[in-house]
This record gives sequence, structure tokens and C-alpha cells, in this order.
Amino acid sequence: MVENSSRWLAALLSLGMAFCLWGRPLTAQTKPAPLGIFEGQTDVGSVRPPGRAVYDAAKGTYTITAAGANIWSTEDGFHFVWTKASGDVSLAADIRFAESSGSHSPYRKAVLMFRQSLDADGVYADAASHGSGMTALQYRRAKGAATEDIELNIGSPERLKIEKRGDLITMLLSMHGEPLHPVGASIKLHLEEPFYAGIGVSAHNQNQSETAVFSQVELKTLPRQAAGETALSSTLETIGVGADRGRAIAVYSRRALFEAPNWSPDGKYLLFDGEGRIWKIPVAGGAPTAFDIGQASHCNGSHGFSPDGKRLAISCSTPGRPGSRVFVVPAAGGSPRVVTENPNSYWHSWSPDGKTILFTRPQKGGAINIYSITAEGGAEKALTTGTGTNDDPNYSPDGKYIYFNSDRSGHMQIWRMHPDGSHAEQITSDERENWTAHPSPDGKWIVYISYDKGVTGHPANKEIELRLISLSDKKASTLVKLAGGSGTMNVPSWSPDSLHLAFVSYQFLPVPEGAAGKEAIGVATE
Repeated sequence: MVENSSRWLAALLSLGMAFCLWGRPLTAQTKPAPLGIFEGQTDVGSVRPPGRAVYDAAKGTYTITAAGANIWSTEDGFHFVWTKASGDVSLAADIRFAESSGSHSPYRKAVLMFRQSLDADGVYADAASHGSGMTALQYRRAKGAATEDIELNIGSPERLKIEKRGDLITMLLSMHGEPLHPVGASIKLHLEEPFYAGIGVSAHNQNQSETAVFSQVELKTLPRQAAGETALSSTLETIGVGADRGRAIAVYSRRALFEAPNWSPDGKYLLFDGEGRIWKIPVAGGAPTAFDIGQASHCNGSHGFSPDGKRLAISCSTPGRPGSRVFVVPAAGGSPRVVTENPNSYWHSWSPDGKTILFTRPQKGGAINIYSITAEGGAEKALTTGTGTNDDPNYSPDGKYIYFNSDRSGHMQIWRMHPDGSHAEQITSDERENWTAHPSPDGKWIVYISYDKGVTGHPANKEIELRLISLSDKKASTLVKLAGGSGTMNVPSWSPDSLHLAFVSYQFLPVPEGAAGKEAIGVATE
């Protein structure tokens, strides 16, 4: 009897459950309700109260309200409206924050994002519009890694776009209704397919929600590009080494080749070379202006200021002196004075007292060796010899060592020697190919370019790392990964306070319709 009662009770419970479920939209339990072009929405990480998104079909707008600590560091907290995507795609929108009474964090973010997963520590790249007006390309290269970014020295754009072409992620914008254009914010990041594409909001405050409105949202599949539809783009960037380590700022970008930035002695502007000339640009950005080097021309990426800030060494040609020679001009500009009478000479470093210049000279058979000469000119002294490569010499700030790269150990590593060329000792010992060591002015760091194992020579447009060696413990760490190489950091590029570095990254980006494949340096972007 008890057994029969139990069977009847189980049957009644099953029937009751069926009645409870009857009439429910069963698909809503297994698939999120779509919002316009997106499949669903969710909180990524901790967001309390839960975020929400509303789609207005009549206006074509998406309004997202969310709290959340941030989209940054090793873990995110934001509300995400998403769809799954594959292949090459772009996502664009006009974005504005809905203001209300009360205080608002200047770091609140509205983003266009490509993301590998909905995990809080997932791999992603986004184009982020901040409440302060700052715009940045943010990215996390590996699950659980710290976020990196490239920030722009501009106000809020009218329209923002993020593109994925293979592993190249690029941010584009429009400030005043002009066509969307890249601004130097590009990175290489691999996303497995399918990945998430969508829009999101984080309040940068766990206890307060913020609202942003996305309009004119477009998610497009990008056609594959044929040969000739891309052009080289160079971007001058600065990056923090101190408290803001890894924070990169795009200073200037152009569809042209330029290279080798120096920081001015007063920290206010940067120099770089391009189209055979030397150019000057404020650290805060703007349009570059030609630096006065008199009759010098065909200048290359070997130039730098003297320790007292009164002179600039350049490697150029002048009428009657063809080929690269080392010249010195006043720091404010002026007529060049020749230092190396012999051609094929490339400047690399001043001694701390400003009396001696280091330069290199390629030789027949492919060897490169290091020489010294007084800053007034005269006899040259060979500091290295042989048939290998000894390149990119740089004095330590105390004058006790010359840091350089050499393949004398079998492949390219960082070395140092005494100023007379004696007592050479190896500094790096790994499987990577390491070039262009530059000591910081305070003597605490060495920065250098590091290629993957097996890369030969000093090529451009390769995946590289800028690496730092702490001279206190001799440990090396990666500061940033980028596309670069030759031209990225050929010469000393530390800020005078040793807290920042300047470098050039390179990308092959689509040529806008109707535009030439190259732009002249020195033309303003707006």
C-alpha cells in the first residue's frame, strides 16, 4: 500500500511540474532574447546590481546601464551585449554617456569589444570611450594577464570603430564627421573562432551604475584584401616604465615610414627621422615640423642630443659629402659640422662628458664594427674588430661601460665592454635575438629590442618585444609586444626622468578609398 502511494505521489509531482512549465517560452530558458543585431546580454565578472540593456528598434539605439569595478587589470566587471562572430569583422558606433545628477567617475567606459570568452579574465580587445573624454585601444593578450592599452591624446570622437583582420586589431575614429580613419592604435592579438563581438559599459564603480547610449551600431564582415590595398603606417608612441608601466600613448601616426625617436633634454618634444629629414613634434602630439639641419639631407635613424642638451648629432649627407657621415648641429638647429670624414658612418652615442662619439661602420662582407671619435672630429679608433656584427653602442650614464649587441656568442645578444673596447662580457643569455641596448639616464634599466628565436639580421615589421633589464637584480621582463624592429628604437629614446620611453610601431593597414598609399610627413591629421 505504501509502495502504491509513493508511485501515485511521484506521478502527481511529475504532472504538477509539467503544468508549471506549460505555457512558458521554453526557448527563453536556453537562448537569450536577441537585441537588434546582437544575440544576447550578460554581466561579465561581478556587477551588482545586475546590468541591463534596452534596444529601441525605432531609434536603432542600445542603452546599457551597469555598475562594475572596471574593464582593466586581470579581471573585468561590466555588462556586455554580444553576438558570436568569425573571420574578419568590424564594429562601429556613435557613443555618448547619459548624464544625470551626482558624481561620475572619469574612468567609466563604454566599449566596442571583441572577446574570446565571457570569463572575467578573458582575452579581449576593445575600443574604449571614457567619461573623461580619453579614447584607448585596450587589450588582454592571455587569459588572466594584465590589461595593456594604447591611449590617444585627443578628446572624445564622434564615432568609434574597431576592426579585426586576421590577428591585427585596429581602432579607427571620426572626430568631426570625416571618414573613419586609423590613428595609430593597432595591436596583434589572436582570437579563436567563434569569438564574441559586442558593446559594453563599466561604471568604474562597484556601487553606482552608469548609462551609455550606442547609436548607428554597425557590425560588418570585412572582405579579404588584395595586394596593393594596404600601406605601411608608422606610429610614434610613448610608454610608461615607472608607476604607469605599460601605459602607451599614441603621439603621431601617418601612412609613411618614419623611425628612431629621441626625447628632448627638456622632456617637451620628440625628434624622429623620415623622408631623409629630421622632424620635431611635441610629446603631447600635434603636427610635426621640420628640424633645421641646414644643407644636410638623406638623414637616417641615427641621431641624438648631447648630454648637456646643446648639440644634436645626426647621420646624413651634405653636398660634396655623399653617403652617411656623422655631423653635429646646434640643439636649436643650424648648419651641420662634419665629425666623421669617412662615409658609411652611423652615430649611436655621446660619452657622458660630451667629448666622445660612438658610431658604427658596416664593412665589406657584412661585418659591422664599433668606433669612437672625439666630438670635434679627427682620428677614429676601432673598439671592435672581426667579421661578425657589433652594433648599436651606448654609453652607460656613469661612463664605465659601453652596451652593444653582438653575435660573437653564436647569435645576437646584449653585451657590454669598457670604453676602450676591453673586457667584453655578455649580459643576456637566451634563445631570442636581442638588439639595441639603451641604458636609462638614471642607470637603473637597460631597454632593448628582442626578436623571436631564429630571426636573422635587424629586420623591420616583425613581432618584437621591448624588454627591460633591471640592473639591480639583472632580471629581464617584457615591457610591451608590438610589430616593429629596425626603426622602432634605433637610438636612445628615454625621457630625461627615466620614466618613459619613445618608440615607433609599424602596421600594414587598409588604404582608405580614394586615398594614396602614402602620406607626406608634416601634414596635420585634422
